[in-house]
Amino acid sequence: MHYICSRKHGSSSVGRAPVSKTGCREFEPLLPCNKIVGRLVSIIVGTSLFFFYTNMKILYIVLGTITLVLGIIGIFLPLLPTTPFLLLSAALYFRSSSRLYEWLLSHKYLGPYIRNFREHKAIPLRAKVVSVSLVWATLLYCSLLVVSQWWLKILLILLAIAISCHILSYKTLNK
Repeated sequence: MHYICSRKHGSSSVGRAPVSKTGCREFEPLLPCNKIVGRLVSIIVGTSLFFFYTNMKILYIVLGTITLVLGIIGIFLPLLPTTPFLLLSAALYFRSSSRLYEWLLSHKYLGPYIRNFREHKAIPLRAKVVSVSLVWATLLYCSLLVVSQWWLKILLILLAIAISCHILSYKTLNK
């Protein structure tokens, strides 16, 4: 039977006690190490892992919902990309909730964004035309009428060029 040591290893005392697996000769029979401490450690570790995975699932669901809302807003605002946010929310839902993941993929309006991009790595022609034209309309408006600094105007035009190049770099999905 093994016991937890109650004294420091360097102290001396009269008489010798049995040697435990840790090499401690001076101990009192307080707790059997293998049974009670082992069970406590497994309960604590198991419980903390359970709470860790439960909290991570909740975090993934919250982050997935936030990115889903941003993706929906991105349908109407040209500066927020819809498909990347929807892909991210699908990935987060896949890790946290199969029910939410299946709901998102089978959604009437949002599901095709994800399925088309996952299957074909392509963007429909209509989505390309609408997104590029809205980006240019918004950023030209801002650079000509809203911003007064010349360097900020140039930055907005460069941003419009970069976004357009990125959108046009994907294949066009033929339906």
